[in-house]
Amino acid sequence: MGPSSGHMCHKGILSWRRLLVSNVMASDIPKLQVSNVYGKVANREHCFDGIPITKNVHDNHFCAVNAKFLAIVTESAGGGSFIVIPVSQAGRIDPHHPKVCGHQGNVLDIKWNPFFENIIASCSEDSSVILIWNLEIGEPVKMIDCHSDVIVCMSFNTDGSLLATSCKDKKLRVIEPRSGRVLQHASCKNHRVNRVVFLGNMKRLLTTGVSRWNTRQIALWDQEDLSMPMVEEEIDGLSGLLFPFYDADTHMLYLAGKGDGNIRYYEITTEKPYLQYLMEFRSPAPQKGLGVMPKHGLDVTACEVFRFYKLVTLKGLIEPISMIVPRRSETYQEDIYPMTAGTEPALSANDWLSGINRDPVLMSLKKGYQKPNQLVFKAPVKEKKGVVVNGIDLLENVPPRTENELLRMFFRQQEELRKLKEELNTKDVKIRQLELELNNLRNVSPVGNNV
Repeated sequence: MGPSSGHMCHKGILSWRRLLVSNVMASDIPKLQVSNVYGKVANREHCFDGIPITKNVHDNHFCAVNAKFLAIVTESAGGGSFIVIPVSQAGRIDPHHPKVCGHQGNVLDIKWNPFFENIIASCSEDSSVILIWNLEIGEPVKMIDCHSDVIVCMSFNTDGSLLATSCKDKKLRVIEPRSGRVLQHASCKNHRVNRVVFLGNMKRLLTTGVSRWNTRQIALWDQEDLSMPMVEEEIDGLSGLLFPFYDADTHMLYLAGKGDGNIRYYEITTEKPYLQYLMEFRSPAPQKGLGVMPKHGLDVTACEVFRFYKLVTLKGLIEPISMIVPRRSETYQEDIYPMTAGTEPALSANDWLSGINRDPVLMSLKKGYQKPNQLVFKAPVKEKKGVVVNGIDLLENVPPRTENELLRMFFRQQEELRKLKEELNTKDVKIRQLELELNNLRNVSPVGNNV
């Protein structure tokens, strides 16, 4: 790195710190105990089967999810189509399910406006325009034409007032989506941007891309100043594109590579090193794309903090993957479920299109919590013989068969060890108290005074 680039990096970090002081105080971002998250694949009956997932080789998710529907880009002779399926309609899908068409070429990306009603953006390989749809009328109502090449990726910010895009012209843009006006742009040379995502209300963008040495890389940006990235970090030397996902409630970043079976996850902080690696979920089936369920659609009783919908093209399958914080408590876990964006739209489609901005309507997820049933009916247990080797009953102590089972066993043992340590500490304190009481009794006893 030359002197000028070092100066630019230093300037970027100082700029980020100044903005953090004014906009995102450390005390505003609570420390959540989510470091033990593990992934759990849904049973086959909860998957979506028989979907003609697009065979397009473009690097994108081809899937978008809200609390009620899945939108999936499909394979079709004419191109440019996607289907919308109710989330509750798991199982085998009707191949003649109605499709929505608006582009002449294959659809490359679709994004719901996160907190406003019936607004979705789409782009395709046939042009350099973005279509803004009003699903109340089922037609595009706006066209954004400010790109010189095919749009690769799009991301709405928290209040829907900004749209970030990456493009084949190697530029990162922040756009006002209703007027199509470009507010900020960056020409990316050392970090070739592929994917982009807003980091909640932190006024930050995170991008994934490729470094000049062709290694997979991520970068953090100030959304109001794209002159240079604030920090860059190399991930690995693989070739598949990295998909970023950010959970603003837990401040966790998930990275999933196209064609990979794994999902890495990190915690984002306001101080160095900014990105803290946590763990990795692994699966043998490669992912073509991933959709994400909003927080209010999760199972809080199971301590689920994130849910992916994984596209497996060869099987025509959409496979849910739940990210779970292992907890043994039977109470609502408020530390991992802060107030979050609710089901009530902040604005109607027409209000948003008229230029109104509004933060999402927040809600507590506590109402969705159901205390586990304490009544347990056990069937009669037949007496069975054990197979004992070196003092261990192999039938009673079956080793874990998968990595997820191993992780669950590990976290369970860690929790048991923690409780045992607490019990030991409590007993130590009680022993010391009894010893002191015994000494006091000896000191004040009549026998002791006469001696």
